[in-house]
Amino acid sequence: KSKWSENQIERATLLFELYHDIEKAYNLAQELRNIFEKTTDKIIGLSRLAKWHEKVSQSGFKSFYIISRSIINHYQTIMSYFDNRSTNASAESFNAKIKAFRAQFRGVKNAAFFLFRLKTIYP
Repeated sequence: KSKWSENQIERATLLFELYHDIEKAYNLAQELRNIFEKTTDKIIGLSRLAKWHEKVSQSGFKSFYIISRSIINHYQTIMSYFDNRSTNASAESFNAKIKAFRAQFRGVKNAAFFLFRLKTIYP
């Protein structure tokens, strides 16, 4: 909200007054975002995520509950983010390049040659 213009603040205020669920969902999303942006300690991060999970459980929002369950299921991997602030975005990007490369040739018939070409193009 801090980077919103006057007009955006006014519109959000009206929207939140009429639709309280939208405000609750917005606040849950911002709270999760703040946990990852402002927490640098693993233990504190885990504690804040647990509190966030409790709020999600009480909120009744199915979509947030799915996110919360996903965090619980993968918390060990997610907790490493608090150590070095790194994500797997580069790996995901590389996977996308491989998928696009494979799609360009409509599949792979010879896996060894495909891997050779990948190694040649993306050293």
